[in-house]
Amino acid sequence: MALNLAHQIGSLAGTQIAAEVTTGEQSSSATADVSGFRKVPLANLRCNAPGEALSPPMLTPPLTPRSAANRSAMMSLSLRPDLSAAFQAFGTLSPLETAEESSASVAWKEGGKKEEKKGVPVYVMMPLDSVTNGNTVNRKKAMNASLHALKSAGVEGIMIDVWWGLVEREATGAYNWGGYAELLEMAKKHGLKVQAVMSFHQCGGNVGDSCIIPLPKWVTEEIEKDPDLAYTDQWGRRNYEYLSLGCDNLPLLKGRTPVQCYADFMRAFRDNFKHLLGDTIVEIQVGMGPAGELRYPSYPEANGTWKFPGIGAFQCYDKYMLSSLKAAAESAGKPEWGSTGPTDAGHYNNWPEDTPFFKKEGGGWNTPYGEFFLTWYSQMLLEHGERILSSATLIFDGAGVKISVKVAGIHWHYGTRSHAPELTAGYYNTRYRDGYLPIAQMLARHGAVFNFTCIEMRDHEQPQDALCAPEKLVKQVALATGAAQVPLAGENALPRYDEYAHEQILRASSLNVDGSAVDREMCAFTYLRMNPSLFHPDNWRRFVAFVKKMNEGKGARRCWEEVEREAEQFVHVTQPFIQEAAVALMH
Repeated sequence: MALNLAHQIGSLAGTQIAAEVTTGEQSSSATADVSGFRKVPLANLRCNAPGEALSPPMLTPPLTPRSAANRSAMMSLSLRPDLSAAFQAFGTLSPLETAEESSASVAWKEGGKKEEKKGVPVYVMMPLDSVTNGNTVNRKKAMNASLHALKSAGVEGIMIDVWWGLVEREATGAYNWGGYAELLEMAKKHGLKVQAVMSFHQCGGNVGDSCIIPLPKWVTEEIEKDPDLAYTDQWGRRNYEYLSLGCDNLPLLKGRTPVQCYADFMRAFRDNFKHLLGDTIVEIQVGMGPAGELRYPSYPEANGTWKFPGIGAFQCYDKYMLSSLKAAAESAGKPEWGSTGPTDAGHYNNWPEDTPFFKKEGGGWNTPYGEFFLTWYSQMLLEHGERILSSATLIFDGAGVKISVKVAGIHWHYGTRSHAPELTAGYYNTRYRDGYLPIAQMLARHGAVFNFTCIEMRDHEQPQDALCAPEKLVKQVALATGAAQVPLAGENALPRYDEYAHEQILRASSLNVDGSAVDREMCAFTYLRMNPSLFHPDNWRRFVAFVKKMNEGKGARRCWEEVEREAEQFVHVTQPFIQEAAVALMH
């Protein structure tokens, strides 16, 4: 007996649900009146004027066009009539259509030419534990039902973490793709695109980490033999989230360098899933640090080491990083600068003005020594990115996939002169220096996408005593990527289900950062994250409307209240499924 959508999504929380009607019985909802689905009454709609708070400029591409004849033919298949009408009214693909078409941002015109569509396609992050330690799909029926729901809502695709610690766990060069092969085929079946993250970091110890997936066993064995393979702070605390970039080119992992291990993993992924590359798998996000981000692990939450909004700490005290620092200092004619990093930069939970190094007046960050150290520290991170991107672009050349890199949205203390938390993370960004333009330029050299977080945040929502400014930070990154001519994609940093956050994402994604009408918007947005809360009826209704607005495009002249009304009508039919799941999850 097949479980319905709510039963299967409900199992995400391990909830047992009573059996439903047997196959062949028809639900009463199958005869629901859907006469109002094809057209939306506009008489009582009030459309916000341009510039009004609830109607910021929006962004994203309409779904791939299809003929009325083809749509009717597909809809005539064995799909419940109420759902069929809902799909038609909302302009999304039914599950029966997903094998034929998808809501891609590029449509084919006659003659085989590509036409770029307006708008920002929405992807949804999958749960971190989507693949189990036994290399199978976790909660398979719930996953299948959830993918079905996401596709029906007009979502472009999903993001999947491909964990190094699962696939190559037991022995060097021994890859087990079992669960990922099954999960990718499920995505293909539902017509969903996939952003595959090469997750070379540990899961656990960061915001939102819901499970523990360590680095491969043979890697942790080498770290036990040589603890300096791990990032280290000035107090000797080791961080095991990601291998220190100081040993990138040293053959310390069973005769291979870390960069070689990353490259071999990506090559094995390419060879194993080459039949899906460019079609189902459309993007490879290359992990480059903790949480998959290009940064140092300067603000680790594990064991309460760091708490928001602390400044974090420099991570350059393993012997390999110190060796590089020593060489750089000698090359600069200042050997006395090469023995250690700053010793007056405070502790993880200090604020800038608590420390001699980061204080605004006379701080060490703004001295010749500070400039030398911060240049070296940030350059090491850029060179790390260059090394891995060089391998990735070569490996996936001609595969029809985008390459992307994730950069952290470190918005706290952004209003200070030193921008201390950004500096400890490796972004040499201060009131007097743009630290994101060099990153954007590095990505541009490799044709990679700049993926940035905290897109959903507003300045006033954050602690103002910590001078948080996520909106200003996003604007700076948008300007930097524009100057470097590199595509910008976004993510929300924390789970949000409210329309206020959705509105901010829509506004930020339009990239109207300087008030000009530049024909540019984010190339994609990835929503964090698929979980039972997303399918709560109110959250689901808001999410469906949000996706629709994103797909409308920046230049759309639609009334957003009309779009929301359409979304409500669409959700009305599918809501019983979701509501049943929500009730099950509560129990």
